[in-house]
Amino acid sequence: MLQRIDLRGANRPFASLLPRFDLSADIPTTAVREILSEVRNGGDEAIRSLTSQFDGVEIADSRVAPQALREAWEGLDTGLAAALQVAHDRILEFHREERAQSHEVTQNAITVLSIPQPVERAGLYVPGGLASYPSTVLMTALPARAAGVKEIAVCTPPNPLGEIDQVVLAAAHLCGVDEVYKIGGVQAIAAMSYGTETIRPVDVIAGPGNTWVATAKQEVAGTVGIAAAFAGPSEIVVVGDESCPSSSAAVDLVLQAEHGPGGRAWLVTWNEQYADQVEAAIGDIVSLSPRRKETLETLAEGGYLCLVDRPADAVEVVNVIAPEHLQLMCHNARELAESVRNAGAVFVGNWAPASIGDYVAGPSHVLPTAGTARFSGALTVDDFQKRMHVIEVSKDGFDAVALAVSELAQAEGLWAHAASVRERERWANEGIKP
Repeated sequence: MLQRIDLRGANRPFASLLPRFDLSADIPTTAVREILSEVRNGGDEAIRSLTSQFDGVEIADSRVAPQALREAWEGLDTGLAAALQVAHDRILEFHREERAQSHEVTQNAITVLSIPQPVERAGLYVPGGLASYPSTVLMTALPARAAGVKEIAVCTPPNPLGEIDQVVLAAAHLCGVDEVYKIGGVQAIAAMSYGTETIRPVDVIAGPGNTWVATAKQEVAGTVGIAAAFAGPSEIVVVGDESCPSSSAAVDLVLQAEHGPGGRAWLVTWNEQYADQVEAAIGDIVSLSPRRKETLETLAEGGYLCLVDRPADAVEVVNVIAPEHLQLMCHNARELAESVRNAGAVFVGNWAPASIGDYVAGPSHVLPTAGTARFSGALTVDDFQKRMHVIEVSKDGFDAVALAVSELAQAEGLWAHAASVRERERWANEGIKP
């Protein structure tokens, strides 16, 4: 079921011996650009046409009535409502604690105040259609709320009945989402980026999606801010040994693979007997899964079993893969975690399945995929804020740096930059008080 890669006895570095995501191979750039252009030029009518084409439903008005969000929350099963509330409170508390603070620095009578300013309006993409992801509403809307964003709009694909699942609407109400639209795919990214007759454009777009959605976000970057990195199909690496039951490692590989094709699931171990046990357990677990088809497709295309000589080699493999989720379920897991450099989220110990991070740990589950954890991390409040610097200069401060500014400006051939300093020096020489 899993493709085996045997690195035992292989020379380091391992990078050339491991399969890597080729982001250029399957990216539908041309088709994505055509859809973006169609929405940009055609507005609401283009969205209706594309929704009919891709989702198979006719929707006259894509916006969900605001009262429908409240009604969905009020009609929710008590147990599910309580679970959403638990997740909501933990996620919001984490991001409130993580948000940046203003700070002030004074050097030679020049004071700089650094202020984190939230964007006015955020657009969130929540996958949907055949599945329902209320957790993604929480994991995107609550960092935005903690950052101080005033307006939050959510786009999510309609189900086969042309509706949005009630639990998603309930989660939106709980998070204080202002607008929900029944729009999915590239057309959702286009609507939030460019705006239409009925949808106002946003300042930042966040949220995971398939390759089409992730590509669309890359294409509109510059028109709108794009939060976090390439948040595409889900992936996991489990580093395990005999200290963790093989069934636990197996089910944790399956829990990410069940999201569907396009993702990857890796088992990395230095114990071949353990590897065989995990692979056998995967077969048993998948046979019981209601999402058997999606899981098998993922494992057939992106399931790997990597054998190494020692734990240190496993960490090197991890740092090359740079996975979205990493689970360390082995002896000395905490010590191994200290050597990990590239991963979206690291789960340490046998009691820490990635599902806890997906729902209630606190940090957002919108994480970098396809190896982009090499240079980016999880969605945070920082993605919904930008730094504004307020710089105040007194006469003494000006005198302290004027010569340096003039010298640097002249070195760069920027006459007016130097002249701006000389002009103020003239004020002082002539007794002018600005």
